[in-house]
Amino acid sequence: MVITNQVQELIEEHSTLLKFGSVFHGQDHWQRVERNAIYLAQFNNADKKVLSYFAYLHDVMRENDGRDLGHGPRAAAFIMKYRDAFPLSDDQFKQLKDACKGHTVGQRPDCITINTCWDADRLDLGRVGITPDSKYLFNAEAKRIADENDYKILEGFLEKSPHI
Repeated sequence: MVITNQVQELIEEHSTLLKFGSVFHGQDHWQRVERNAIYLAQFNNADKKVLSYFAYLHDVMRENDGRDLGHGPRAAAFIMKYRDAFPLSDDQFKQLKDACKGHTVGQRPDCITINTCWDADRLDLGRVGITPDSKYLFNAEAKRIADENDYKILEGFLEKSPHI
């Protein structure tokens, strides 16, 4: 995990999901999103620091485990409120904010890092019984994983990854 202790503390203090123990959108999901993102970054040079922060923040303002389309914009507002806690450049911070804000209903941006954030999250849809569809993925490797049902490659990466 790349995120700072200060940001981890903010997440623990403000995340409703952590307080009620979400099985779908909590710490385990965030760790898998980070794993997926770091794996995908091997193929596209997306910004790993932004990917890691996205993994732990994209659901931080979720109010429930059901349909909550406003949680992305709320996450973006949350990180804006605590801008000084993030050791990110202005460009990196904008990518993080835009990735969080748009991951629920956003249009595909021309940013490989944001696209990778979204793919990393979507590749973990199996946890809620949804098979990811490659037509909603952006990166070639993410599409391949979905098309070939090759999620084991991600599980194996967790064991090998020094980043997580």
